Amino acid sequence: MPALPRGGVRLRTLVLIRWGAVAGQAFTVAVVHWGLGFGMPVLAVGGTIALSALLNLTVSIGRPGSARIDDREAAIFLAFDILQLAVLLYLTGGLINPFSLLLLAPVAIGATILSLASNVALTLLTIVSIALLGLFYQPLPWKGPPPNLPDIYQAGVWAGLSLTTMLITLYGWRLAEEQRQMADALAAAQAALAREQQLSALGALAAAAAHELGSPLSTIAVVTKEMQREIELDDPLREDVELLAAESERCRSILAQLSTDPAGDVSDSYTLVPLPALIEAAAQNYAREEIDIAFESGPAGEGVPTTAPIQLRSPEIMQGIGNIVQNAVSFARKEVRVSTRWTRDWSEVEVVDDGPGFSEALLDELGTPFISTRQGQGGHMGLGVFIAKTLLERTGANVTFGNRSGMGGGAVVSVRWSNPVFKAT
Repeated sequence: MPALPRGGVRLRTLVLIRWGAVAGQAFTVAVVHWGLGFGMPVLAVGGTIALSALLNLTVSIGRPGSARIDDREAAIFLAFDILQLAVLLYLTGGLINPFSLLLLAPVAIGATILSLASNVALTLLTIVSIALLGLFYQPLPWKGPPPNLPDIYQAGVWAGLSLTTMLITLYGWRLAEEQRQMADALAAAQAALAREQQLSALGALAAAAAHELGSPLSTIAVVTKEMQREIELDDPLREDVELLAAESERCRSILAQLSTDPAGDVSDSYTLVPLPALIEAAAQNYAREEIDIAFESGPAGEGVPTTAPIQLRSPEIMQGIGNIVQNAVSFARKEVRVSTRWTRDWSEVEVVDDGPGFSEALLDELGTPFISTRQGQGGHMGLGVFIAKTLLERTGANVTFGNRSGMGGGAVVSVRWSNPVFKAT
């Protein structure tokens, strides 16, 4: 599965945010200048606000609001907002202006929607703007002489804003990236489950077709046998009748196989199957000639039923166990061993390979999306283990990962269900 695209936001979202900023700026200027009577360069400040509004109108008219803009366009959009705020603060006191905190708003927005490179660029632009505003600015609007704050205080404001900018970018981007990764991984898991459900539905359709076709095919066979008895040996149609009888018998054999093979059928007769048979059915599609897959099963301890517990044949188990076995086969040197054990309290499937085992650095992270030692190689995205764990946990299983000690090492994946069900099948 190819990597899902990152970034992108609706143009209307950024346009509405900017309209809110323009309205807030205009209201603040009106209150400060006319309400409080503080003097300020109204024309320059008003022109800067009007430029932002004009750009918003141009963008809104030129493209539909539902259009999505890419990472680069969104970064340019937010960069303009940073520069516009920097010009307004330059005209109204620089970092002494209490509204200098608004410089953090575009950075916070960008952290949730932009790529890492674009966030770094916006962060640097903001820090440079803060530094310049600390050195160059017009007097703060005030009645009488503006307050004269100590240089050390202004340096503290500069340092605080710069550090906050970097922290917002770092934590905001990281949290948003994890959310995007989880959404992508869940989408991949749902796609895998949907594929398995389609296969299950196809198997059920085959079983239903076998059942429905059984009766008419039996009638055809009976009629054919009657024709064989009545037709003469030298009749030119006898060869066709014998061919018809052979082909009808062949059809009956195929339908019988579809009706009685639980590994290839998910009809109602095989909704509940013995756990070892279910595990073998899930793993059989991932066998390789050079890798031997050995199956073991049996009770664990004394006083345990010798008959295997039954398990619901579900797409989650088929896909989850299949992914684990596929992963083990891809890393194994010669053999993968699949062991099924049970007691009265639990049933467990353990998949062990003779490969290099899980990396100790990644062992604690296994089961989270986009974690793999092969990520980016051969199309691997680090989603196989996540999909398997997610699907199996939906069935009530507990999935654990570890490494085998001794005997050349190897990876061990354990899947355990509590409260197994024992009954004759």
